[in-house]
Amino acid sequence: MKLFGGKESARPSGRGDAAKTGGEPPAAHRLTLELKRAETFATMLARSRSGQAIEISDLLAGMYICNWDRIEQYWGESKRDEVEDLLRRVCQISPQRWHSWIEVYDRQRHAGEGSRWNPLRQFKRKAGDEKPLQPSAALATVLAQAEEIAPAYDRSGGRSVPVLTTECVLLSIVRNLNSEISRRLVASGLDVKHLEKDALLPRHPPRA
Repeated sequence: MKLFGGKESARPSGRGDAAKTGGEPPAAHRLTLELKRAETFATMLARSRSGQAIEISDLLAGMYICNWDRIEQYWGESKRDEVEDLLRRVCQISPQRWHSWIEVYDRQRHAGEGSRWNPLRQFKRKAGDEKPLQPSAALATVLAQAEEIAPAYDRSGGRSVPVLTTECVLLSIVRNLNSEISRRLVASGLDVKHLEKDALLPRHPPRA
């Protein structure tokens, strides 16, 4: 991925890697399909507010909007409305716009494989000629930490590239103790032990 994999991997790689990729440094990681959708939404959200970089809150919004079915288990059922309100405020999205995105995503998701998540595909086409937004320093730190705890690797050009999952990125956000977002997530009743188990010891291998 170009958006989140722009920096050099901390793991050993050959000297010729950059040359093989046309002078660009090799990708530091890969993303699972679910996280790719969240990344695309995060980019769209950052552009909608004329942001100069993708922030942790942008990716967190993408993870909620696109992957709530995957991460809701880390909060009690009675906490859903509270968590939704928290994330909406953290991500600085109005209630009307927030619920509009959820409705659009749910409608497209249930419309069938052929038309799934059309807004994201349309955004990709429109943004094709634009300069890719890069992660902010704070998000880059989170992603680097996620690379260290990634549960699986993919082989690419003789290198082992970590595959980032929604769970390991969410755990890295939570473990970023200097972050206000981290403190608010923990205070929301997030089951950190359950998240740690699924992030570090997934029952099924992640699919990039």
